[in-house]
Amino acid sequence: MKRNLLAIAIPALLVAAGANASIEVWNKDGNKVDFYGRVKAANNITDRGQAGEGDDTSARLGMSGQTQITDGITGYGRWEYEAKAGKDSHNEVRYAFAGLNFGDFGSFDYGRNDGVLKAITAYTDVLPQFGGDAANNEWNVLSARTKAVATYRNNNLFGLTDDISFALQYADNGDNSLTYDGKKSKVVLDEHDNFDGFKGDSREAYGANVQWRIFDTGLTVGAGYAQTAGKSKYYEGETKKARTWSTGIKYDNYNLYLAANYFQTKFNTWNERVAGGDRYDDPKIKGVELVAQYGIDLEVGRLTPSLAYVQHKLSNIEDAYYDDNHKEGRNLAKYVSVGMTYDLNKNFSAIVEYKFNLLKKYDQGAEDNTVRESNGRHKYKPGTKDVLGVGLIYQF
Repeated sequence: MKRNLLAIAIPALLVAAGANASIEVWNKDGNKVDFYGRVKAANNITDRGQAGEGDDTSARLGMSGQTQITDGITGYGRWEYEAKAGKDSHNEVRYAFAGLNFGDFGSFDYGRNDGVLKAITAYTDVLPQFGGDAANNEWNVLSARTKAVATYRNNNLFGLTDDISFALQYADNGDNSLTYDGKKSKVVLDEHDNFDGFKGDSREAYGANVQWRIFDTGLTVGAGYAQTAGKSKYYEGETKKARTWSTGIKYDNYNLYLAANYFQTKFNTWNERVAGGDRYDDPKIKGVELVAQYGIDLEVGRLTPSLAYVQHKLSNIEDAYYDDNHKEGRNLAKYVSVGMTYDLNKNFSAIVEYKFNLLKKYDQGAEDNTVRESNGRHKYKPGTKDVLGVGLIYQF
């Protein structure tokens, strides 16, 4: 691209306050480049020792571009970068992919992109500050951003109808290396305490989704399936696969938004007692998420109250804490959320959300939600406390 593109882009970014959703910095001879970004200044207020407590400030910058190759073929690409500014600051390339769009014949791209089930998790991933629990590649397969994915999408069923879309995806050693074998707690397998789910091995995976926008009713239903494809060594050379299926429905009409998702992941593993005494028999993670929101137009801006219920839990696990006669301890996430988003205009918003944490101290989710600091600044407190999130967001 010509060198003077940066000379155009940088001044445009500095005066972004008047933009809507993005800044078009180049549009000539069939080539188009847009920049977009977001700054979120937020804080999660809760007792010390809870994961995610404190500053949650971050900034994102992204670009998308396309080029007309022939009358029916368009090349495109997207890149997005996020920098965390809180106490646990880190940076991440969120998206980096390129592909070709063939019109009614669909599109194909490769790179770091959303897992194929992210289209379904997005139904309920709309809370002001929290939410998005189902979009977790440690629990489900291809449910969040994933590296090294090849994706085919068709948004109009080969030109027959705009109401039906589908996608197919293959991940070559993607981020599902973090998919656990159904129980994230520590299991003493030997004297060296080797308990990491798949010992860091990357996993091949594949999946598909389909969505149907039901005419002009405002209803959309969707379903998806994904599974890991490769084998992974674990205790004494055992192999496992993870399979996730999901279904969701949403209604978006007349200022009202309602959505529901259900997810289930099954892990094919062994059925024998290991050194720690635990028994695994094809464990599962089951999750349900419900969201209701209503937009209210004001003289200045728009107010959107939000209400949600989220629960994800383990099943088919036998040991002293998790067998069928002792249901306690299985919850990975369980809470009720009450919040509000105030969009002053298209570029600036204020958010507030209170999460009523329903986890008990012996839940697996409480263990995962607990921070233990080596310098001993606070005592051990199970991650069961409520959280208040507040923030301001500027985006262009």
